[in-house]
Amino acid sequence: MKKKLVVLSGAGISAESGVKTFRDSDGLWEGHNVLEVATPEGFRKNPKLVLDFYNERRRQLSKVNPNAGHLILAALETHFDVEIITQNVDNLHEKAGSTKILHLHGELLKARSTGTGNENYILDWETDLNLGDLDDKGFQLRPHIVWFGEDVPALEEAVSIVQNAAVLIIIGTSMQVYPAAGLMNFAPKNTPVFYIDPKPAHIYDSPHEIKIMATTATNGMQIVQEELMKMI
Repeated sequence: MKKKLVVLSGAGISAESGVKTFRDSDGLWEGHNVLEVATPEGFRKNPKLVLDFYNERRRQLSKVNPNAGHLILAALETHFDVEIITQNVDNLHEKAGSTKILHLHGELLKARSTGTGNENYILDWETDLNLGDLDDKGFQLRPHIVWFGEDVPALEEAVSIVQNAAVLIIIGTSMQVYPAAGLMNFAPKNTPVFYIDPKPAHIYDSPHEIKIMATTATNGMQIVQEELMKMI
């Protein structure tokens, strides 16, 4: 039986493919205040601005490709039972060939209903999403993105996945965005943990064996791949 390899991925792995990280140091995302484009209040105030913003992000997906970090994770499925829990809303893990991916914060290529009680109405959506695009009950559709102030529906499933990890990789995340940042704490005690980020967060009093690599996702995954092959 293959060992369970769980991966927690963040914006850093996508950044190497040319995808902008969620929030730059100035608090802006592609020139927009995140409160304008990534909150329910922002959507209620100016839905067209928000829809246009995510339409542009969606268009960008056709112009970017997986990098070596994504491809190594996909290749590791040959030797491990790999499950990826990602904070990213892009589809680069899918493009790389990974088969078990849980998107904590939603997906750009999906839309969902704004209607109360119809939140589970979710569609695949690869083109622009506009005002007037409605669900089956006449409610406006919105990006299938978990905005600031909203619950993370996939959190319980993510916890369950991490609880079964034999090895944990944390890649391209500052470990500052909760609840995702707390997922590592659910891994079994003494689980080997590889943490890859150019500016890794300080982790205190962890019961896990953490190997921190202050480097890029691609460089780090090349190192980790060699380490993992010794565990087979």
